[in-house]
Amino acid sequence: MSEPRILLAEDDPNLSFVIEDHLISEGFTVVAAANGHEALRHFRNQSVDLCLIDVMMPKMDGFSLATEIRKVNDLVPILFLTARSMEQDRLKGFEIGGDDYITKPFSIAELTQRIRVFLRRSVTTAGVSEKNLALGALRFDELNLLVIGPQSTAQLTQMEADLLKLLLQHRNQLVKRETILVEIWGENDYFKGRSLDVFISRLRKYLKEDPDLEIRNHHGVGFSLVDRNFSG
Repeated sequence: MSEPRILLAEDDPNLSFVIEDHLISEGFTVVAAANGHEALRHFRNQSVDLCLIDVMMPKMDGFSLATEIRKVNDLVPILFLTARSMEQDRLKGFEIGGDDYITKPFSIAELTQRIRVFLRRSVTTAGVSEKNLALGALRFDELNLLVIGPQSTAQLTQMEADLLKLLLQHRNQLVKRETILVEIWGENDYFKGRSLDVFISRLRKYLKEDPDLEIRNHHGVGFSLVDRNFSG
């Protein structure tokens, strides 16, 4: 099995060297870039398994880079590196298709663990036998991360698919916020909780073709995927 390939977009040469050196020692292949333009060129020219993107970079910032990546690839995990702590910046990253945030300064061991979690999800999904789950008038293709409807097909990110699968496993039942956060992000964190609301909003758009499907918000408690035609 080939080594996982990480695209590292970080303009701080010292931090970039430390991250690259550690990830290589952990068995990863690292493609490093000092700005967004260089990172996008690398992404277009070779296959990568995960993108590690600094938000503040010259020539093209991390949000712009992530937006360009999502135009051509909905599936590759995107993790933002940021010194920012403002909530709106975090939410913007999730809205454009980011999967997680790692705030500077961070533990290099924590960074490696986060990367392994996302890569493990991708491998697990790829290794599952194809399964299409009925979702009202729609179908959820777990293998290819698709929601297929009568009029359109939506491509999900890995995180969106993981969240939809969790809600499906508890269809017509309340799933508490803390349960979702721990299952999907690994921790019950305030900022992850705000990002959960963004992901729920995106899932609602994918399900809107079927009026009998609803992701219901139980304020302050959690969410439930309501399927009015489901009798299981």
